[in-house]
Amino acid sequence: MTITVLKAGKPEAERAEDDAKVRGVVEDTLKDIETRGDAAVRDLSAKFDKYEPESFRLSTSEIEAAMSKVSARDMEDIKFAQVQIRRFAEAQRASMTDIEVETMPGVVLGHKNIPVQSVGCYVPGGKFPMVASAHMSVLTANVAGVPRIIASAPPMNGAPHPAIVAAMQMGGAHEIYVMGGMQAVGAMAIGTQTIKPVDMLVGPGNAFVAEAKRQLFGRVGIDLFAGPTETMVIADDTVDAEMCATDLLGQAEHGYNSPAVLLTNSRKLAEETLVEIERILEILPTKETARTSWEDYGEVILCDTYDEMLTVANGIASEHVQVMTDRDDWFLENMHSYGALFLGPRTNVANGDKVIGTNHTLPTKKAGRYTGGLWVGKFLKTHSYQRVTTDEAAAEIGAYGSRLCMLEGFVGHAEQCNLRVRRYGGKNVPYGTAAE
Repeated sequence: MTITVLKAGKPEAERAEDDAKVRGVVEDTLKDIETRGDAAVRDLSAKFDKYEPESFRLSTSEIEAAMSKVSARDMEDIKFAQVQIRRFAEAQRASMTDIEVETMPGVVLGHKNIPVQSVGCYVPGGKFPMVASAHMSVLTANVAGVPRIIASAPPMNGAPHPAIVAAMQMGGAHEIYVMGGMQAVGAMAIGTQTIKPVDMLVGPGNAFVAEAKRQLFGRVGIDLFAGPTETMVIADDTVDAEMCATDLLGQAEHGYNSPAVLLTNSRKLAEETLVEIERILEILPTKETARTSWEDYGEVILCDTYDEMLTVANGIASEHVQVMTDRDDWFLENMHSYGALFLGPRTNVANGDKVIGTNHTLPTKKAGRYTGGLWVGKFLKTHSYQRVTTDEAAAEIGAYGSRLCMLEGFVGHAEQCNLRVRRYGGKNVPYGTAAE
């Protein structure tokens, strides 16, 4: 049994150095926003986006004006995508029910799923306007019942991006801002003179946005810690090199540091995919980005067995995992660490990212070991409650509670229980002692 790395990416140590450089910039920026509020946001917008509007929040007329610039075909496509995403989100929401159960006579326990009260949704712009991110965050929060949803995206060519504004508005955003990067995330979480802070931040972004969310976590909730997009193709000889190469490079074009990994038990497929990647990189319009990403972060790993492939895949815990083998369902049953699975050659990550209905905000940097991606449940808080309805139950539970509190040395805790034993059970428990 052998695992052979035919192509390796940057060492982890070099990636950590890159992260450290970002960390200091973000820390200083967030302090500036906290100190100067709107003035800091305006300075950052002018510096990074060359955008200095009278107000960063779009008015109703500005939203309508932006949406009027979206072609009929694009508007129909946005509507179609939102229908698919809403259907799946609603089915997920329906699976989350409030419960109430009587665990013993007179003891009633339950939980309620309560929406987060305000959410800030960041939609990336930059080289690629991420229209789909508006569906994934705004619309999903809307299905969850969040009463205040604000959304922000950077300007494109000095103006709001029409399709992003349309997606935000149609998804149910209550406030729409034209702000990018760290200043958007910081303003929504910290608040300014004109922006009321939110309780939670969601949405993908570049390394600076991801780091800002990490530093703001605790002050606000976040959906997850997200880094550059990642993709893994798990394939055997049931598919060909063109499909593997296309699916790898389709995600490598995201940015200069997007890991793409081929995991296979076929040396022939591995070698042919390396050749095919070079062919496609000659004709791909986004080849400058994709090539750098592939050369620095691309990997090809050859295994002897499917069990080895499974072990390696779970260890890497990639964000997107495309499975194209003669046993896709076996991988579905046995994989436990990933962002999302894309099963079979008819399925692909791009459809998952844009239109099929699942959410594309997913865990990266091995976070799939302990969390899933953004979904309607991320916007809901499950709160428990309890009620004791009879004297007998109050006395019985109280006696157990009294003894367990005294076992731990918490006399004041025990007295909470003892009071109920005395009052509802009619027993004389001396102060500061355990109930019999």
